[in-house]
Amino acid sequence: MENLRFIEIIDTVIYDLSRELPKYQRYNRLLQAWRDIFSCDACVLLKLDGDNLIPKSANGLQIDAMGRHFPIAEHPRLEQILAHYENEIQKKVHRFDADCELPDPYDGLIQTPDGQLNVHDCMGAVLVIDNKPWGIITMDALNPQRFDSLDPKILNSMIGLTEVVIKTANLIFSLDQKVQRQEQVTASLISEKFSEKMIGSSPAMNMLNLEIDLVADSDLAALIYGESGSGKELVARRIHMSSKRAKEALITVNCAALPETMVESELFGHVAGAFTGAMKNRLGKFELADCGTLFLDEIGELPLSIQAKLLRVIQFGELQRLGSDKPHKVDVRLITATNRDLAKEVAEGRFRDDLYHRLTVYPLKVPSLRERGNDILLLAGSFLAKIQRKVGLNNLTLAKDAERVLLAYEWPGNVRELEHLLSRASLRAAARNRKDDRVVVLESSDLDIQSAIGESNASLHANKNTDSDVIAKGMASVAHVAGQDDIVISTVDNDNNLKQITDDFQTQFIKKMLAENNGNSAATARAIGVDRSNLHRLMKRLDIQ
Repeated sequence: MENLRFIEIIDTVIYDLSRELPKYQRYNRLLQAWRDIFSCDACVLLKLDGDNLIPKSANGLQIDAMGRHFPIAEHPRLEQILAHYENEIQKKVHRFDADCELPDPYDGLIQTPDGQLNVHDCMGAVLVIDNKPWGIITMDALNPQRFDSLDPKILNSMIGLTEVVIKTANLIFSLDQKVQRQEQVTASLISEKFSEKMIGSSPAMNMLNLEIDLVADSDLAALIYGESGSGKELVARRIHMSSKRAKEALITVNCAALPETMVESELFGHVAGAFTGAMKNRLGKFELADCGTLFLDEIGELPLSIQAKLLRVIQFGELQRLGSDKPHKVDVRLITATNRDLAKEVAEGRFRDDLYHRLTVYPLKVPSLRERGNDILLLAGSFLAKIQRKVGLNNLTLAKDAERVLLAYEWPGNVRELEHLLSRASLRAAARNRKDDRVVVLESSDLDIQSAIGESNASLHANKNTDSDVIAKGMASVAHVAGQDDIVISTVDNDNNLKQITDDFQTQFIKKMLAENNGNSAATARAIGVDRSNLHRLMKRLDIQ
C-alpha cells in the first residue's frame, strides 16, 4: 500500500477518536480501515465474554453473524489466536496456513458466491487492554497469498491503534453512563428540592405569589426580606424555577455562614497561590452560577470590603478571582435575602447605599407566619405528611385543641419553627400510641413549652381589658406549664403593660434555663424549643449577657 494512502486512512481513525460517535459506528469505521489497508474480504472484531467470543462489529460477513456467539472451546482457530495474549506484541498475531484443516468459524458466513470457505488466507491478533485480553480481531481473504506481502510494522501499528480505539470507546461509554446517572440523580434531587410548594391561600401569600409571577421572568435583581424562618429561600427557588433560567443552576450561598477571610474566595474564586493552602484554581459561586441564578441569603452580613466588589460584578458583569487581575465575564441573575432592615443598616453606615439601591430593584416581603392565619394549619398538614413518611408512622393528624394552640401561638421562628415543633410532637404522640394504631393524633399536650407560652400570650393579646391580677395569673400559669414554679413575675401595677410583663418573664425564664444548661446557648435553645439564632436575638433585645 502506498504510504500516502495509509496515512490518510490512519488520519481518519485518529480523527474519529475525538468525535462523538456511538460505539458500534466507531467500530464499524475502524474495521473499514482494516479492510482498506490490508485488502481483506472480511474483518471481525470479537470481545471476550467468559468462555465465548461475541462479535462487536463485522465487515464482510453475513448480517446474521452479529447475532451469534462463538464458544472458544468449539472453535480451535479462535482459541489459538487467544493463546498469544501473554506474548510480546510481535507475537500477538497468528496466521494460519492456507490449507489449514482446522474448521473456520466463519464457514457459511463470509459473503462468497457459494458461502463456502475453501483455501483462503486467514489471520488474527489478540487485543490487550489494561494488561488483560479484551478480545481478538480476525482477517480473512479469499486469495490464499493475500497476506504474504503484509508489512508487520503496519500490522502492529493497526493492532495498537485498535486497542486505543477500544479503550477510548469504553472510556467514553463509561463517562456517558456516569453523566447520565449523575443527571438522573441531579434531576431527582432538583425535583425533590424544587417540588416543595409555597403552601398558603392567605391574602398575604396571594399577594406574594402575584409579585413573584411579576418579577420571575425578568432579570431584575430581587431582594427578599422577612423574618428568619419565614421561607425566603423557598421564594428564591420559586423565582428561579419560574424564570427563563430555570434549566440552569441555582447556586445558594448563606453569607452569614462564611468566615470573613473566605468570603471573597467563595464568591469570586481564587487562583493557585493566592493564599496559603490555595493549591489550585477554584471557581467562585458567581462563575458556578454563570447563565443561571445566584441566591445570596443573609446579604446584610457581607463585610463592607466585599460589598464594593459585589457592586462591581452587578454593574459590569465581570469579576476578578482572588490573586488575579484578569477579569472574567459572568451572566448571573442575582437574588438576595435578608432579615435585617437594610435601609437602617445604610443609615448607620454598615451597608453601602449604592449597593442597596442595586439590590432593591424589586423588593419582595415574605409575611411572617403569624400574619398568615389558617395557612398555619395548611402548612401543618404538609409537614405531618412529610414527617410520617420520614419516621415511618401511620397517619398523623391534629386534634382540635392542638389546632387552637397552633393558631394562637406567635411563631417567632416562623415556618421553620412550626416544622421542628411538629417533628418533636409527632414523636411524642407516636410514643403514646400503639404501633398498630391506624391514626396517630397530636394533642395539645404533645406541643412543647413554646406553644404553651404562645397560647397564653395570644389570649392576653386578645383580651386587652383584662386587669393586672389576671395578667399576672396568666404568666404564672405559663411558668407552671414550663415546670419553672420558682420564676417570679415582678409586681404588677397599673403602670405595667403586657410587653413589660412578657419581657420580665422571658428574661427570668431564659436566665433560669441558661443556668441549668451551664451557660450553653445551643443547649438552652434546644431545651426551650427555639432556633439558636432566635435565642441570641432575644437575649440581645432583653440585654441578657
